[in-house]
Amino acid sequence: MDILSDILHVAGLRRRLLDLHALSPEAALRFPCDRSFGLHAVTRGRAFVHAPNLDEPLELQTGDLVLMARGCVHLLSLDREPPARSTTVPIARFVGGGLADTAPDSRAPHDPAAPTQVISAAYQLWHDPLHPFLRSLPPWFVVRGHSLPQLSAVPLTLGLLDRELGDQALGATSATHGLLDALFAFALREIAARENPGVPGWTHAIADRPIRQVLTLMHGNLGHGWTLDELGQQVGLSRSALAERFRSAMGDTPLNHLRSLRMQKAMQLLAETRQTLEHVAQAVGYQDAFGFSKVFKRTTGQSPRQFRDQDAADRQTEWRIQEAS
Repeated sequence: MDILSDILHVAGLRRRLLDLHALSPEAALRFPCDRSFGLHAVTRGRAFVHAPNLDEPLELQTGDLVLMARGCVHLLSLDREPPARSTTVPIARFVGGGLADTAPDSRAPHDPAAPTQVISAAYQLWHDPLHPFLRSLPPWFVVRGHSLPQLSAVPLTLGLLDRELGDQALGATSATHGLLDALFAFALREIAARENPGVPGWTHAIADRPIRQVLTLMHGNLGHGWTLDELGQQVGLSRSALAERFRSAMGDTPLNHLRSLRMQKAMQLLAETRQTLEHVAQAVGYQDAFGFSKVFKRTTGQSPRQFRDQDAADRQTEWRIQEAS
C-alpha cells in the first residue's frame, strides 16, 4: 500500500491549477488559501512571497519551488518590499472568479518574453483536524533548484510542466494535471527526506520496517478491531516492544494513532457519502454509533450530524474546491 497516497485521499485532497503567471512590477498576485496548501514554482526570473507568518519575504529564483502547508492569504510579487493592497490582484481574476478548472479564456496572461514566470497551484484540505503527517509539515518549505541534480525528479517535472502550460498542445490539460500532482508528491518527498533525524515523525516510522507494517495494517483495514497484542503478533513484536518502538518512531501510541486514522476516514465518509451513522461507525472500527459519536465529537468539536451539515453548507463557499480534476 502507498500510505502517503492513502493519507491524501482520505484527507479529501482537492487540487486546482492556478496557471502560469507573468509577474509585472505594477501589481502583486494575492492568493486566498486559508485552507489550502499553496505551491509556487519559478520557471524564469525572481519572485518574492509575502505572508503574515513569514519573518521576511521568501526569495525564489529560477528553478525554486515553495510549498505552503499552513493556509494563509499571501502575496507573490517582484519586489522584496510588501506591496500596497491597492496594487494587488486577486488570483480569482485569472481563474473565472473562483478555483474553477482553468479554461482557455480565463487563463492568466503570460508573455514568453516576461522576465519572471511562476506556476501556482492550490491543494486544498478542507476538514480539520488534519492527519498527523500533514500537521507535522513545516509552514513553508523551499526546494532550491540549484541544490538538486539536473536530472532529478523536481527539475525534470517542472520543465515539462512549464512546456505544457506554454504550448497548450493536444492533451495538455491531462498532462498538466498529472505533472502538477507529481510535482506536489516530489515536494513532499523532499520534505520527508530532510526531516530532522532527532525528532519522532512519520518519516522515521516508515523507515522502521515493523512500524511501517503496522501502519500499513491500520490503513488497510480501519474497520478491524485491532488490539496492541494482535498488531504485535502481525509484525513479530511483543505488546510492550511494539508500544515502545512505535512511540519512539511516531511520538504517539499505536492506539492513539489508530484513533486519529479512524476519525480522518470518518470525516471523509460523512462528507462524501450518505451512509448512515451506524455504517460509518462500523467502517471505522466502532461497534455502535453512540461510542463512535462520542469519540468523533471529542476529536472534531462537532457531532457527526453537525459535521455533515456544516460540510454541506461549506460546499457553497466560493473557495471550496469541489473535486480534483
